[in-house]
Amino acid sequence: MSTQNKSSRKTILDIKKMKELGEKITVLTAYDYMTSSILDECGIDIILVGDSLGNVVLGYDTTLPVTMEDMMHHTKAVSRAAQNSLVIGDMPFLSYQISPELALANAGRFLQEAGAQGVKLEGGRESAEIVRKITSAGIPVMAHIGLTPQSIHQLGGFKVQGRKEDAAIKIIEDARILEEAGAFSIVLELVPEKLAQQISQNLTIPTIGIGAGIYCDGQVLVINDMLGMFDKFTPKHVKKYANLNAEIRKAVNTYITDVKNCSFPDSEHSFK
Repeated sequence: MSTQNKSSRKTILDIKKMKELGEKITVLTAYDYMTSSILDECGIDIILVGDSLGNVVLGYDTTLPVTMEDMMHHTKAVSRAAQNSLVIGDMPFLSYQISPELALANAGRFLQEAGAQGVKLEGGRESAEIVRKITSAGIPVMAHIGLTPQSIHQLGGFKVQGRKEDAAIKIIEDARILEEAGAFSIVLELVPEKLAQQISQNLTIPTIGIGAGIYCDGQVLVINDMLGMFDKFTPKHVKKYANLNAEIRKAVNTYITDVKNCSFPDSEHSFK
């Protein structure tokens, strides 16, 4: 009797097990086939198709204009490349807040049409019913609290959340409520390190930090930030692992010079 090779793709059970074993979880965003392929081959645990594509791919000032169709388009591209990493699709503004029924329908599209293995959505206790609805249908949900970019106007800008005692208590309670609602992990964005540590220690599901310190169970960055694609501003929580902006500029300028000087294409790059 023939048997199929077991898939090597990480699952949410693998991600939860990593917390139990104390193994840090690596997450990066990707928005296209080529980047996804590289991350997958490098062994990244989770590829997040973030609605941050609104900023770094589509040129919006916020993530608010990003649509479901935008997310479907880019998640499909990422999913085509990823063979081993867990792919999570980010649910855009108003794709889940209107009703649990609409949230479930849109979450289902990420799996059915776009090939993702789960979804991410923002919000604390106000999103618990939605998380419960989606997970009850068998769709894994990564929650997201602290700074939630889709609520940027209500929060008054990109500010650290939970510095005051009452705000910290609310974030702690939100994390517990989301775990009980069925989330398999929680992103903590721009919260004080000690608060993130307390939350991480009190939950059985993994926390994924972005600007939340070293004690989270994993870390996520926008790949354009960590590769140094943007040279105008670097947030405090971002470590640049490369300076591709400068490298790309150098390559493009050299190409322009070579073409203008008729040194490209040369005999090596021409056909006889």
